[in-house]
Formats: sequence, C-alpha cells, structure tokens
Amino acid sequence: MPSIVKILRAAAEPNRLRILLLLKEEALSVAELQEILIMGQSSISTHLSQLKQAGLVEDRRTGKNSLYRLSPETEGNMRSDLLAQAQLEIPEATADQAAMRRVVKKRQDKMRAFFDSMAGRLGKDYVPGKSWKSLAEAFLQLLPRMVIADLGAGDGSFSLLLAQAATRVIAVDSSQKMLDVARDRALHAAAPNVEFRLGDMEDVPIDDASVDLVFFSQSLHHAAHPERALREARRILRPQGRLVILDLAKHRFEEARELYADEWLGFSEAEMEAMLANSGFAGVRVSVVDKDPEAPQFQTLLAVGEKNAAVPADSGRV
Repeated sequence: MPSIVKILRAAAEPNRLRILLLLKEEALSVAELQEILIMGQSSISTHLSQLKQAGLVEDRRTGKNSLYRLSPETEGNMRSDLLAQAQLEIPEATADQAAMRRVVKKRQDKMRAFFDSMAGRLGKDYVPGKSWKSLAEAFLQLLPRMVIADLGAGDGSFSLLLAQAATRVIAVDSSQKMLDVARDRALHAAAPNVEFRLGDMEDVPIDDASVDLVFFSQSLHHAAHPERALREARRILRPQGRLVILDLAKHRFEEARELYADEWLGFSEAEMEAMLANSGFAGVRVSVVDKDPEAPQFQTLLAVGEKNAAVPADSGRV
C-alpha cells in the first residue's frame, strides 16, 4: 500500500482533487475527463498516472479506451466526509459535476442510438451471449423440484438439461446404443439424478402416477401410434401432472422418413390438440414457436396439457 504521505501529496493538487471528485461519482475515460475539465490529454494522463501510483484510482480496459474510477481502498484512505468538504472548497466542482452529467448522457445516447438501429433486427443478427441454451438454463431454474420423464430421450442431451432443476429424471429410449451414449454423457456431467431405462414410448417402463412432468422432445413423430404414447404419458403422470411436447409442425419433406426415420411428417396444431384431448389431457395449448431459416424450414410445435381427474373410456396401458 502506498505511504500516506504519497497519497496526501497526490490528492492535494487541485486538478487531481477535481478528478477524484468526478471519479467518485462515475467511471470516466481520458477523453471524457478532457471534455469535462477542458484540459489537454497529456495533462489528464499525467494526473491519472500519479493518482494510480498513489493507489487512489484504477483503470479498466473497455475496447480502445480505459475507464478510470476510484480504487476500492480510496474511501478508506480518504474519508467520504473529507471528499464532501473538498467539493465545497473547490470552486470548479459544481460546474465539473454538471459537465460530467452531460458527458455521461452523451455516452447513454450513443448506446441508445445503437439499440435504436438494431430495433427489429435483434434475433436475426448475432448477439454475443444470447442463445436458446442460455435462456433454457435460466428458465429451468424457475421450475419446482420434480420427477420428470423424458420419453424418447435419445443421447440424453435434453435429460441432462432437465436434471439441473429436477429431483430425478427418468430417460426412456428404445435404442440401447443411444442409452449407452447417454449414460456416458451423464457420467461425465456428474448427473447422478438421471436414470436411463430401455423401453418404448408406447409401453413406458415407469409406474402409474409416479412422475410430475412428461417431456417429448422431438420424439413423438417417431412413434408408430402417437396417441398410445400420449396415453402412456398420462398413465405415468400424477394427478394434475403436466405434459410438454416439442415436435415438428406438419410438413411435406418426404425425405425425412429415410433421413431421420420419421414415422410422421409432423403434426398440425389441430391434430395435436385432438390427440391430447382424446388422450385425456385438459388445459391443452398448442402453437408454432419457431421456424428454421434454411430449407426445408421445419417449424417447431409446442404443446402443453394437464392430467385431469376424469379418465377417458379408452385409456389405460396399451
């Protein structure tokens, strides 16, 4: 830590004290300090260098510039009441503060102009740090702790995501090799609350009324009999348990049958609503939530429903 003599010597010079009073309120660049204090760049830089050597200020690189601010220790080395008294005794202090507010407003206006120029384009252009995975991770933290079944789990990607906010995830898939890959991923991800079971969506190896939430993530269109899979989902759900489906909206890309082993070329909103109602789900909501930008421009269908108390006549394990 610099000596108290060095600190006092650095702070005693009137222009350096003006800089300290400004940096007490806002982190500023050399150019902004020039504009506020109406001083040359070399003078500002010299003052900042001396204040930095005394441990009174620190800098942070932002792009081509550095922003200077009071160091965390400064309030301890110079009590706030002394800075307040200095502000009363420095004739230029009031004008400096007004100039600083104008400079900061310019900075904010520049940022606002950028977002004005981006209006209508955000989501179409790349935005650093913005991804569907990060949004999903955030929303998962809002879920209550539940037992979740992931039917048609594949390589376990979705199951591992759900596991972060679940008491337990039961991942079911008909491919043993897929489950082997999923187990390895769970092992490396240290996710002991994911359980993998070999089984079919239409004959799920899970007890009646034992899970809180069932997910079909791009798997229902692989079922030979989708309504049977939905009835199985209802069977394993507890009363008032919820069902969430992400699947393809109806399309005409016939090659999907060969390329992706698809049984169904997606489902229309009306078809999905009818299947859920026939399988005994209440509060059904279905909507298209996304569209691929590239051909064949698959659309994603989101469907949700709740297990109601009444059991349809043709329900049961099939």
